[in-house]
Amino acid sequence: MPILSSIVHTIDKAGSDTPATLRPAAEALGDATAMGELLAGFNKAYHGKAKAWGRFAEGDEAGDVATRLAAWRAGDLDFVTFTRELAERITALVDDHLPLGGHLLIAHERQGDTETLSLALLHLRQGFGLDADQHVVATSQLNLTQPSLAARINLTQWQDDAPSRQYLSFLRDRGGKKLADDFATLLGAREGVDASSETRTLLKAFSDYVEQEDLPEEQSREKTDAVIDYASDQASRGEPITLDELSELVDEQQPKAFYDYLRQQDYGLSPEIPPDKRALNQFRRFTGRAGGVSISFDSHLLGSSVEYDADQDRLIIKKVPNQLRDQLKQK
Repeated sequence: MPILSSIVHTIDKAGSDTPATLRPAAEALGDATAMGELLAGFNKAYHGKAKAWGRFAEGDEAGDVATRLAAWRAGDLDFVTFTRELAERITALVDDHLPLGGHLLIAHERQGDTETLSLALLHLRQGFGLDADQHVVATSQLNLTQPSLAARINLTQWQDDAPSRQYLSFLRDRGGKKLADDFATLLGAREGVDASSETRTLLKAFSDYVEQEDLPEEQSREKTDAVIDYASDQASRGEPITLDELSELVDEQQPKAFYDYLRQQDYGLSPEIPPDKRALNQFRRFTGRAGGVSISFDSHLLGSSVEYDADQDRLIIKKVPNQLRDQLKQK
């Protein structure tokens, strides 16, 4: 992903009783190989984390960030000035909520036709390296996997004529709820989509569709693998699941069938869903075969349609498939 501009401002704070102070960078960084590798590592970590998704608020709830962002995009603010102003606001947030400062990385990147702006408050962690004489020495490195604050704005979607309602994402799982809420207020963010809930609903809808179609086990497994592979790949790239694309994967012969099913059953899903990796990782099938009995079911059904009694070592199926029920009644 080409780096258009990047910068690191440092926020100093030595402890809870020490005020946070900003040491702003005087200029943007060059497109060095090291920065490219650093951003690649951060992007990979960010895509896998639990996030809130949404957009900039409007009216009285709108913050100043969107206004200054627009001024930078219009050329009325240079990148260094815009990021320094943003760093000043985040310094106040660090002063209120965090015991230690950090390094505020802000990067403007482009991939294909899409431009993004990412920011992350990174901290140093101790590690070890080797000197010229191959002696072990202590060294500090940026911790890319545990930023206190992080956000990403899809600039292309934000400035599109028909903007997405989920072009802004920010971390929700670090530093506590109050910090996350105040960070959202600073950004002027309004949450639009619950990624975890939407992903689980989509997977439930897919299972319902497969059950309704009464597909053979092998075909069902193939479709499940295709859906999870697609969704996981989108999550790894930080891209949303598109229901149109997913529907084509589910049934190549009838590419609109799954999409139409979702609308007819009114699952309330958005056309684009930010994938939640945790929900995807939890979605798998339990399968077993022994003594002439073969059983397979989606993991999310355990505890609802299917129960396992560990003490008696028995499986209780509450909802028997129609085809199986018809066969049993004939006996």
